[in-house]
Amino acid sequence: MKWDWNAVSDFMPDFWKGLLVTLQALALGSLLSFSLGLVWALLMRTPTRLVRWPVGVVTEFVRNTPLLVQLFFLFYVLPEWGLTFSALATGVFAIGLHYSTYTMQVYRAGIEAVPAGQWEAATALNLPRARTWTAVILPQAIRRVVPALGNYVISMLKDTPLLMVITVLEMLGHARLFSQEHFQFTEPLTVIGVAFILISYLASLLMRALERRLVR
Repeated sequence: MKWDWNAVSDFMPDFWKGLLVTLQALALGSLLSFSLGLVWALLMRTPTRLVRWPVGVVTEFVRNTPLLVQLFFLFYVLPEWGLTFSALATGVFAIGLHYSTYTMQVYRAGIEAVPAGQWEAATALNLPRARTWTAVILPQAIRRVVPALGNYVISMLKDTPLLMVITVLEMLGHARLFSQEHFQFTEPLTVIGVAFILISYLASLLMRALERRLVR
């Protein structure tokens, strides 16, 4: 099969549109998953069972159901209950919520890895509970979990094509439409394949740089 550079050139405007949507979904979904995952982790450490039990049920349910099912539910079922959001907002929320149940476990492992002596020192200094978390425990825990969080960024990137099922035209969505309209499949799919590899590599470099900075 002959490679058609004209097809690549014709596809590039659509590719840039899809790339922008993919990066938006990845950045916002990552921010939501990291923030919400930390909230879940902290709530699971509360002594009140009335807080821990509902959080545990919700996170287990979300973690053990497919992201694709969650996307369909949020986009097609919630409007029947009067809750309607844009396709991109729904996709970002679904990705962020789904992966927050995984980052929760990462945060929990990082918190548990903080030496007990750090808790004892904070108690000896009579630090308030909030100050203990923000100044002593979380800075040490987050430094430990950055590599694992970076792995989930890559996983979220690879799941962004699922947003196509709720009408979000990210890179694969644009490639699919272009292929159907021009009967050219090899070129657009190859372009987005290379794009995913490059974005994954750049994201890994960014997380390594962040890890080195936090270790200082």
